[in-house]
Amino acid sequence: MTTRSAEHSLTHAAAAKAAAAAKARPHTAGATAQQLLLRAAGELFYQEGVRAVGVDAVVERAGVNKMSLYRQFSSKDELIVAYLEQANDCFFSYFDKSIDQHPGDPVRQISQYFEDLERRASREGYRGCPFVNVAAEFPDPSHPARQIVARNKAQLIERLRALTSAAAADDPAALADALALLIEGVYAASQTYGPGCGPIRSAARVAAQLVAAACPQRTAA
Repeated sequence: MTTRSAEHSLTHAAAAKAAAAAKARPHTAGATAQQLLLRAAGELFYQEGVRAVGVDAVVERAGVNKMSLYRQFSSKDELIVAYLEQANDCFFSYFDKSIDQHPGDPVRQISQYFEDLERRASREGYRGCPFVNVAAEFPDPSHPARQIVARNKAQLIERLRALTSAAAADDPAALADALALLIEGVYAASQTYGPGCGPIRSAARVAAQLVAAACPQRTAA
């Protein structure tokens, strides 16, 4: 047997073994399958990129059969949308957790959010903002994934404006825009300079400077 034919036989055997393993996986109940698939998709899409990960890899990571995936999601695009919806819930859960630590004190709430963002963006394996990542992979703004990205960013601006208005900023919209730009800068720096880099560690301090300049009466009190 030649080297080429031997390699072909090994590849064919590996593929057959993988197919047999997938076929042997039992059917998983709907709610459980959906949880497993979303967890697997979340891990793979975030770490490796949405386009780079095929549904076979998601099924393999989830430990379910392929039929279970298509019972829950009619297409990969539908799975991507579900992943982003889950990421959106997670994002605002982090946001609310920071804000809730200082009820009635919008200046401290803003500061707390940036302190917490610094910590998250300094962890090993941090891959930035899932919405920014997806936007880079899908240039068509009409794609369902991009629509969720746009909604997430619009909601963030809305939440920031609520905080800057409560903080009595001279121009709440302008301060919210500046803080949003700083947040996006943290995401980018985590992937270019690396998690825990100097630019990330300066974010909370820069945010405080922006707030102090825009809310002189509140910060002087």
